Amino acid sequence: MPWTTFAAIYFVTWWIVLFAILPFGVRSQHETGDIAPGTDPGAPSAPALLVKAGWTTLVTTVLVGAFWWTVQSGLIDMERFATLWGLFPRR
Repeated sequence: MPWTTFAAIYFVTWWIVLFAILPFGVRSQHETGDIAPGTDPGAPSAPALLVKAGWTTLVTTVLVGAFWWTVQSGLIDMERFATLWGLFPRR
């Protein structure tokens, strides 16, 4: 499988994992009692986006690495799945 395919898989997986990690540790301005004027009280007070981006990168690297290992070891045959999904005609 070409490296560009794995780059695309990594990119898509990174965004999916980011949206899964974003809610962890978020406290609203209402919960902390520090509401900035003109903002919604439900807005996060300290979203810690750089920390979450780091965790997202770590989790995504582990997931894509496990996927790469299963493809390279032959546990998953991507050409077989593509044929089953109708993406390529059977030989």
